[in-house]
Amino acid sequence: MQLSWISALLAGENIEIVVLDTHMSIVEGSISAIPRRIMVADEDYEAALYLVAYAGDPGVITEKADSLLGGQVGLYQSESGYRAAVDPVLLAASVPAASTGILLDLGTGAGAAALCFAHRVPGSRVTGLELQPEMAALARRNVGLNDMKGRVAILEGDLLRPPRELQGGGFDHVIANPPYLPADRADPPPDASKAAANVEGEAGLSDWVGFALRMTKPKGAVTFIHRADRLDELLALFHGRAGGIVVFPLWPKPGREAKRVIVRARPGVKTPMRLSTGLVLHEEDGGYSRDALSILRDGGALVL
Repeated sequence: MQLSWISALLAGENIEIVVLDTHMSIVEGSISAIPRRIMVADEDYEAALYLVAYAGDPGVITEKADSLLGGQVGLYQSESGYRAAVDPVLLAASVPAASTGILLDLGTGAGAAALCFAHRVPGSRVTGLELQPEMAALARRNVGLNDMKGRVAILEGDLLRPPRELQGGGFDHVIANPPYLPADRADPPPDASKAAANVEGEAGLSDWVGFALRMTKPKGAVTFIHRADRLDELLALFHGRAGGIVVFPLWPKPGREAKRVIVRARPGVKTPMRLSTGLVLHEEDGGYSRDALSILRDGGALVL
């Protein structure tokens, strides 16, 4: 029963699984001497672990509010819809504190990235833009949970038809964790919030990049976290419109190819592109690396 639930949960987040020992479990009967096991790819491990730990199933330990940054930030999340994993935490950590006072988080969801950044940089002011009304309401609840009213504001609206409160060129830094899959390459999950988070809707990647650049001050910065297999598309959209580009790979383990990248670009800057050494997320035994723990648990900065 629980195995089927976990399988459905991970499939809903486009995490591919392999169930081991299915045939042997059937052969040995009902004594459960050979339990079935679920395996995921290394690059999906941290997201799968997070989802299973906090998805609200009666057989899994849950909390009233999920904990980010080792308990420093609380986050209420939907038990059945989209749930943030480590990507928004890494995205928030990648923004330099010294150069950023006013930040915009596009597609803020439940507010994970916005709140993690605001926690790390106490003097900052953060605005989150969210398309889905129920997610925007949840993000506002999380602002209150973390006592950040007055510092973090959540706006409900569409980047294609933005609310009037958003003034072009008004932000030092714009961050985004957009849907990773184009509509023609995805089978959207039935849950609306999961579909909106994972699959592009009316707004495609070019719309996200264009809006982010319009919202950023000259010589400010735009930072996206995205799939590595769409890096060429992302760089093409920044070409001729921003410079000082940094590509920061997220390596699942030493020697494994990156599945995610963080990309920063600066409008009004002509500095050549730089390929960073990136971050290794896991050791060979599957545990988080020391550098990853300093960000995900201790709330440290991620230097691109």
